[in-house]
Amino acid sequence: MSKVTMTVNGRATSGDVEGRTLLSSYLRDTLGLTGTHIGCDTSQCGTCVVHVDGKVVKSCTMLALEADGAVVDTIEGQANADGSLNVIQQAFQDHHGLQCGFCTPGMVMSAAALLKDNPKPSESEIRKYLEGNLCRCTGYHNIVKAILAASGQDVSVVAAE
Repeated sequence: MSKVTMTVNGRATSGDVEGRTLLSSYLRDTLGLTGTHIGCDTSQCGTCVVHVDGKVVKSCTMLALEADGAVVDTIEGQANADGSLNVIQQAFQDHHGLQCGFCTPGMVMSAAALLKDNPKPSESEIRKYLEGNLCRCTGYHNIVKAILAASGQDVSVVAAE
């Protein structure tokens, strides 16, 4: 066992982990942050996306020990200080960017990173950015609309599928 210390959603945490413990498992099993979903364990689906030191990371591909000393942000840390949904989460709700909800945390975390780097992305830029996130329910149409809305853009420009 090794000790790991990190700041998760603004709170300092530490715990003992085996060397093989994935960051996704540490977040879910040790810290109880179950919003980070585990869908494939192969880096294909994107349901486990978190931010590590400001970078998008599929947490099923990173060992918890690799995040030692890092700042980690998860879906649980995305809400506003008063507990209300942030602009991206609200846009997903308003524009029906979710159905079963399994991919939603990863989609929201990816969207947050995209909008940080590109505050006014085009529809094609959004679709390209989300290539590493799979959704089996929505067909992406409403997810793209939600991200456009969160960026303050007109959602009527999204082509019907």
